[in-house]
Amino acid sequence: MSPIPRVVGMVHLLPLPGSPGFNGSMDEIIKTAVSDASDLAEAGFPALMIENFGDVPFLADGVPAETISAMTVSVTEVSDATGLPFGVNVLRNDAVSALGIAAATGAAFIRVNVLTGIMYTDQGPIVGQAGAVLRKRSQLAPGVEIWADVMVKHAAAPAEIDASQAAADIVERGRADAVIVSGSGTGAEPDMHEATVVRAAVPTETRVVIGSGANVDNLSRLTGTADSVIVGSSIKVDGDARNRVDPRRASRFIEAARDDGLL
Repeated sequence: MSPIPRVVGMVHLLPLPGSPGFNGSMDEIIKTAVSDASDLAEAGFPALMIENFGDVPFLADGVPAETISAMTVSVTEVSDATGLPFGVNVLRNDAVSALGIAAATGAAFIRVNVLTGIMYTDQGPIVGQAGAVLRKRSQLAPGVEIWADVMVKHAAAPAEIDASQAAADIVERGRADAVIVSGSGTGAEPDMHEATVVRAAVPTETRVVIGSGANVDNLSRLTGTADSVIVGSSIKVDGDARNRVDPRRASRFIEAARDDGLL
C-alpha cells in the first residue's frame, strides 16, 4: 500500500437512515458527499476521511445495519468520484464496522476514537476493544491502518491516566499505526504541550496526527510537532463543521500545506 498522504480532508456525511436527522433521501446524502469530496479533490487534497458526522446523537459502540449499509454506499460513491485514498470513521466508536466498510470499499485507514482504555463521553463510558479490533483486521483487511485518538475530543479520561501513558498503551498494547491528538471538541485546536508529550511517548516511526483545530494560521505550529493533519471545520463555510465545504477555504489550506512542505 502506498504511504497515506500527510493532509486529509474531512467529508462529513449528512444524517443517515435510522438517525434522528435523516430526511428520507439517500440521493441527497450521496450527492452532498460527492460534491464536498470533489471540491476537496479540486482544491488539491490528496486524501479524505469519511464519517457519519450527521448521526447525532451517536451510539457508543455498535451501529445498526442501516448505518453500515448507508456508509458503504456513500463511501463507494465518494471513492469512485475522486479516486483519492481515504479513511473511514464510524462514530462514535464502531471500529469493527469501520473495518468491514474498509474491506468492502478499499479504504486505506480507519479512525478509532477509543482503541484502548476507557473514556467518559457524552455517550457514557466507552471502553476500548483493541483485542477485537486487531483480530478483525487480521481477518478482513490486514493492510488497513488504524489511526487511534489519544484522549479523544468530547470526552474526559479517568483521573489516573495521562496522555503519555495513554499514547504508549495505544501503540504498544493497542498496535495502532498512528495516534491522533485533538482539542476538546470539534474544531478546537489541540494543546500542543499534550502533542509534544504524545510525540515523546511513542516510537519515532509512529505518526502523530492533528485531529482537530488546524487552519491556515496555525498549521506551521501544529506540524512542528505532528507529522500529519486531518482538517474539517476550517475548510467549511464560515468555519462550521456542519456546513458544506468552502472551495476557497479548502484551496487556501492546501496552499498553506504546500508552503509548510506537507505536500
